[in-house]
Amino acid sequence: MATIAPDRPQPNVSTASNSAFKKQLNKVYAFYTGGFIAFVIVLAILEQMGLNREWIGFIFLLATIGLYAGIGIMSRTTDAAEYYVAGRRVPAVYNGMATGADWMSAASFIGMAGTLYLTGYSGLAFIMGWTGGYCLVALFLAPYLRKFGQFTIPDFLGERYGGNLPRFIGIVAAILCSFTYVVAQIYGVGIITSRLTGVAFEIGIFLGLGGILVCSFLGGMRAVTWTQVAQYIILIIAYMIPVVWLSVKQTSVPVPQAVYGYQLEKVTAKEAQLINDPKELEVRKIFADQAKGLADKLKDPKAALAADRAAAEKKVADLKASNAAVAQVAAAEKELAAVPKDEAAAVKGWTSAKAAAEARDKPLAGMPRHAQIFAGDPNGDAKAKETYDTSRRNFLALIFCLMVGTAALPHILMRYYTTPSVKEARASVTWSLFFIFLLYFTAPALAVLVKFEMFNAVVGSSFNALPYWIEAWNKVDPSLLSVVDVNKDGILQLGEMKIGGDIVVLATPAIGGLPYVISGLVAAGGLAAALSTADGLLLTIANALSHDLYYKMIDPNAPTARRVMLSKILLLVVALAAAGVASQKPADILFLVSAAFSFAAAAFFPALVLGIFWKRATGIAATLGMVAGLGITFYYMAMTQPWMRSIFGVTSPIAENIWFGIQPISAGVFGVPLGFAVIILVSLVTPAPDKKTQELVEHVRYPHLTGSAARVAS
Repeated sequence: MATIAPDRPQPNVSTASNSAFKKQLNKVYAFYTGGFIAFVIVLAILEQMGLNREWIGFIFLLATIGLYAGIGIMSRTTDAAEYYVAGRRVPAVYNGMATGADWMSAASFIGMAGTLYLTGYSGLAFIMGWTGGYCLVALFLAPYLRKFGQFTIPDFLGERYGGNLPRFIGIVAAILCSFTYVVAQIYGVGIITSRLTGVAFEIGIFLGLGGILVCSFLGGMRAVTWTQVAQYIILIIAYMIPVVWLSVKQTSVPVPQAVYGYQLEKVTAKEAQLINDPKELEVRKIFADQAKGLADKLKDPKAALAADRAAAEKKVADLKASNAAVAQVAAAEKELAAVPKDEAAAVKGWTSAKAAAEARDKPLAGMPRHAQIFAGDPNGDAKAKETYDTSRRNFLALIFCLMVGTAALPHILMRYYTTPSVKEARASVTWSLFFIFLLYFTAPALAVLVKFEMFNAVVGSSFNALPYWIEAWNKVDPSLLSVVDVNKDGILQLGEMKIGGDIVVLATPAIGGLPYVISGLVAAGGLAAALSTADGLLLTIANALSHDLYYKMIDPNAPTARRVMLSKILLLVVALAAAGVASQKPADILFLVSAAFSFAAAAFFPALVLGIFWKRATGIAATLGMVAGLGITFYYMAMTQPWMRSIFGVTSPIAENIWFGIQPISAGVFGVPLGFAVIILVSLVTPAPDKKTQELVEHVRYPHLTGSAARVAS
């Protein structure tokens, strides 16, 4: 059993030297911030002088990744304490900033405002859940974990519960949730890099991967921490400039949070107008007719496929016989090639197309009204009441999973091992909340301001005069943004535009009419968010394998240099594997991230909380609780989430597998209670932990009490 780390800075690091270290950091990052702002101003001037947009994108990409690489190189180390916990000397304010960057993933920076744009009120579950999660971290976990003094969460589980089995389950769970999360970050890197440089999405992934690896590979937590501080500065500047600009443009008030409600009233009025607009109704009818036609085909797919193929072949033959233009013949041949190869392919394609057409045969292009609290109507008919109850249930379930998942994410909890003391760990959580609040308080305003701009400046425009950014994003990925003149009137209706939430923030500068250099700045901010989180996640996975599995379980006598080198090798392997998965575009960023939260919540939260606050919790109980919680969560996702169903070959109707109407994104709502129940019940019927373990728990919770006094308090 390991001893408790003392609640004081590491030996040989005096208070005076800590103060001098902090002052030096203040100077370095003040110089860095000023230099970065000057860099953006210079690029803006060069753009006005005619610098090509593509060059601006490349400069942003190379400059920011080069900067992070420089920090990584200067912070390289082979010392175990520096590599795993940054020497435990990161001041609270900088640890809070680094945690903010670690937390501001591609989902927070890119996906959250986009989700609020597409879903309105229900998207606030992400803000409420993630913010509430940090309160749980501050109250229940961070200070106590810091007192135990280990390097990682599996390390804590091994020491608290004794034996390698809880540690091993912790390793598996940490890898699962961290790998799921890092795939989402690398996917975001691919989107941003391809938009910045114009390269293919898959190539963009591996370009960005270089920036991720150079930091975490060389210096571990030490390099990642100082890089994340730099990344936070970039991402918060990048996030705030466009939204403040939109606020000034629309209301002349430079405080977007203050005008949020005022602009929401205007958006609500515009929504009512668009819902009843004759042109929008015309577009909806076209989609309804498409869905009906596809439904008719699916009644007899064999005959429908034969008719489609015959019609396409006849069209090609007729055009060739009449010596039609080459372009017309080529287009007809393309249509013929697009006809499904066989009946199975036809059924699959038509079913998907029917679902897409039905989704677009809805008011506001399928988006709910922004200020509508829940779907359905509590005072309506039975179906409307059921829809309302299900919507509310999912809203609360998602908040719960995000809160508990936040409090159990290994790469976030690891950050609080890097502070000099428990007091600094507590202060660090406070600073983390402040730096995260700056972005979260702004995201709802950003979503409303962008929606106002889209409704009033883009919808209703001529197809011949659409903004350049629409074509640019369509080239990056048509699934992220596409526009089609469905009713052939030459005017863009809301129903004719399909937009993905992952591009809303990145496109905000262009939507607001800002210079392209600001688009490059926002992309660089999104890249910083994705890279910073990916760094922490990859380090978590590599450390779980090298420190917890190899050093703690396989070779306890392994020298420090070998452990650190193994961690670096594993980090490279995991990064390449995650990039390979991300290149397949498995699911949207927000689902992948939310799945990671459910996994972390179900696997870790019950074991961590009971391990800290209940000395009777036993090792076998914790092991079974983690397995049960994670198992039921994974099972529910595999049975109900479309991408995971396809991976595991699940063919039964989704409706048969849904429990209480809960969406797969909130599967952790089943895993967490099960985990608590299993740990408590099994602990009560198995022998209590040894006296040394129980005294350890008492000392961590009540460090100023000893002996019987601590036991009475416990």
